[in-house]
Amino acid sequence: MPETRFTKEFRDEAVRLALTSGRSRREIAADLGVGLSTLRHWLDRRREREIENPPEERQEDMAAELKRLRRENEILRQEREILKKAPRLFRQGGKSMKFQFIDAAKESFPVQRLCQVLGVSPSGYFAWRSRPASSRQREDLVLLAHIRSAFARSNGTYGSPRVTRELQDEGLTVGRRRTARLMRENGLKARQKRRFKRTTDSHHAFPIAPNLLEQDFAAERPNQKWNADISYVWTSEGWLYLAVVLDLFARRVVGWAISDRLHKELALEALRKALAIRRPGEGLTYHADRGSQYCSIEYQAELRKHGIGISISGKGNCYDNSVVETFFKTLKSELVWRTVFQPRAEAKAAIGRYIDGFYNPARRHSTLDYVSPAQFERLAG
Repeated sequence: MPETRFTKEFRDEAVRLALTSGRSRREIAADLGVGLSTLRHWLDRRREREIENPPEERQEDMAAELKRLRRENEILRQEREILKKAPRLFRQGGKSMKFQFIDAAKESFPVQRLCQVLGVSPSGYFAWRSRPASSRQREDLVLLAHIRSAFARSNGTYGSPRVTRELQDEGLTVGRRRTARLMRENGLKARQKRRFKRTTDSHHAFPIAPNLLEQDFAAERPNQKWNADISYVWTSEGWLYLAVVLDLFARRVVGWAISDRLHKELALEALRKALAIRRPGEGLTYHADRGSQYCSIEYQAELRKHGIGISISGKGNCYDNSVVETFFKTLKSELVWRTVFQPRAEAKAAIGRYIDGFYNPARRHSTLDYVSPAQFERLAG
């Protein structure tokens, strides 16, 4: 019998019986005098209509479920953001630190959620908030302001020892542990990364002078021992090479030069600048590595012309040049690795500002009892 001959009421009743009677579809189809395939077709159409137009009560259930899922998703998002902002709180512990974080973040997240994620009670937070700040906490706030200022003046390069000395020189009574704690709690830490390029070419036929320094980096006066080396800086235009001459008495850079090519003229330029600025007398020992720039005939002739003793590092011994290597590490960690230089001119200007505007006159050195090279030379008279 064609389907068009069955009324809508008949089809609906057949579907209802198939779904609720507990009997098989074959039995229902036989009772109603319709084919089994026809009954299955009616059932399929019923399911399609319900998917497209669910009953009102089902729509309400779906809306409630959607609301619940959205609420759970928002809770998870908040918890993820809180965990991203406060990972150190779970390593260091301390309810006071957690309460401080909650107080700072309560404009962005519900207090209840913050407390739940950080493992503290809302009542504990509100009790902490209602208590007046202790004298120690007020002192911490004042110290933190000074710490931020010192950290900013160093371009974000000073750790707790140098910041502590800065504060002490300003007349503040503070120890390194307290400074370190306040810096750690407030995320005041420099980041470092590395890029390596080989600059020393020791495979040459030039004569090698003896090692007069022999890792004795102590100097009793300026212009007694100088140390020289070459390093590199990456820019968008390619490598840039930096040659420096360091006076070991105060760890001061007395001569430097930059070029986009690694050749002997670069090292000679740095040396001639140092000689012009310092005009050293007799008794100066000049130490460098075994690179071809420093062992070349022209370079060593320039040193002998000024009566300077020539000292060259031992073969394969990186410690013979460790002081100037330490300078390069400091320069890179405090400037180069923190900056993406575009043209070479930008890098050259930044390095000049760092050496002449910060490193020599202001940067505190642990080997100089945390004073700058310029101040150390003044104090030495």
